[in-house]
Amino acid sequence: MRLSRLSLIAVAALAGTACTTVATAPLAPAAAPFQFDPAALSQHVQVLGSDAFEGRAPNSPAEQKTVAYIVDQFAKAGLHPGGAVVDGRRTWTQPVPLLQSNWAATPHLAVHIGGQQIDLTQGNEIAARAPTNGDKQIAMTDVPMVFVGYGVKAPERGWDDFKGMDLKGKVLVMLVNDPDFEGGEGDFGGKAMTYYGRWTYKYEEGARQGAAGVLVIHETEPASYGWATVKNSNTNTMFDIVRADPKAEHPPVEGWIQRDLAAKLFEASGTTFDAMKAAAKRKDFRPVALKAGFTAHGNADAQVITSQNVVGLLPGTTHPDETVLYTAHWDHLGIGQPDANGDAIYNGALDNATGISQLIEQARAFASEPRTQRSVVFLAVTAEEKGLLGSEYYAANPLYPLGKTVGVLNTDSMGVFGQAKDFSISGTAKLGLLDDLVEEGAKLGRTFTPDRHPETGGFYRSDHFTMAKVGVPAISFKSGGDLVNGGLARGEAIAKDYTAKRYHQPDDEWSPDWDFSGMVDDARLLHALGMRLANGREWPNWSADSEFRAARDKSAGDRR
Repeated sequence: MRLSRLSLIAVAALAGTACTTVATAPLAPAAAPFQFDPAALSQHVQVLGSDAFEGRAPNSPAEQKTVAYIVDQFAKAGLHPGGAVVDGRRTWTQPVPLLQSNWAATPHLAVHIGGQQIDLTQGNEIAARAPTNGDKQIAMTDVPMVFVGYGVKAPERGWDDFKGMDLKGKVLVMLVNDPDFEGGEGDFGGKAMTYYGRWTYKYEEGARQGAAGVLVIHETEPASYGWATVKNSNTNTMFDIVRADPKAEHPPVEGWIQRDLAAKLFEASGTTFDAMKAAAKRKDFRPVALKAGFTAHGNADAQVITSQNVVGLLPGTTHPDETVLYTAHWDHLGIGQPDANGDAIYNGALDNATGISQLIEQARAFASEPRTQRSVVFLAVTAEEKGLLGSEYYAANPLYPLGKTVGVLNTDSMGVFGQAKDFSISGTAKLGLLDDLVEEGAKLGRTFTPDRHPETGGFYRSDHFTMAKVGVPAISFKSGGDLVNGGLARGEAIAKDYTAKRYHQPDDEWSPDWDFSGMVDDARLLHALGMRLANGREWPNWSADSEFRAARDKSAGDRR
């Protein structure tokens, strides 16, 4: 085990063996270091985040334009094609088959309370996703509704919100996040969100319960974003990977409802929102049948389409079968409902043109320097905004062996507000890759700060998570919040403002006021870590108590 003292302090006793290190081979003679250019980083973001790229939705003309831009930049940087093999030669892309679903027309949605039907407006009281369970028609009238607390079944924690109740054919109403969220302590590790708190898990569990639908109650603080983000992310085109049995993962109806609507449902059932929320925090909670029914009628245009991951490669000199993987997602929400200003293009400049910009310039840096001993792969994935689908497909269909993938360095929504004294990763993690990052950051005069808001579930919200699930050591880098200009107060204010006014909204646009000097520092740090891994013999691992350790250990024989 090799955990630095600085890292131990930073991660507050995240114990467990986290990496295996053997002697490092001598490096090739050093060339003049690549100088990351803030103007180049800004230019990529300005282009990819412009209206001309129409929000970079998968399976759109904007996808073709985006893929062509990334391929062109990878080629100009000096990368080799690293994608699927066609006619004996690697191409620049990995085809990703996806199920695409759109509402053919606005669905009719309603609740029945006290013998009255209350029609709901899509995007206002409710945000119902076009079905991705294979159905092309939703037709349910006055289906019984049941409140199931947080919708969690976690036997390893002694927690079961369902208590054996037969919920087949019912519409389940659930709270977002974990039972610990507000109290800060309990069976789910306190404030930090577990996967049980994510809306993706709640839909999956609803399918396992045989539910007709799952409606997640939105509250801004436990969700970590406002209703505008929910509306914009769930009322447009939906995607999923092509599954053998999609109904095992998705109930017919998936959606969110506003807190006020949930409160009406509870009041009609003789209780209150606060009382139900308090009950749901207890391990002895039992499902509550609501005196309400749910109606949904709509048709979906569902078809299988093919999107693309873009892949560039720099083959290693002595261990080309071992890979260091840099990742970022190229997609955003595309064209959707207009905002108050009439803007319907969800540009996604920060999220995630910044990550792709870093990926391109990182590729240019590696290509300009002597080849590394291990291969370095640069992967721009599709459909992250639809559920981490491009990276999930890669994890299930890897182009390079997962057992010999050294680690994944993901970038998603990077800092464009100047230099920072610190840096972080999304969520909490227990792995040797973090220790390496902390050590390289210290060499550059920067300190590691654990995720200040683990309650947002950041670890489960970006493409490193799908790689972690199959055992590959993976982190998603976060730019620091303790800014040189303005300190932590300014950093927190910027983050709060972005989440409220720009995240998954049309106003996520490039600005000439952005300062890319911080991204330069971040790219330098990520480069140092990648070089260390690509020119070394280290195999980072998860800590002994990590939920991902077993999957990594299964492939240990590949690394002998």
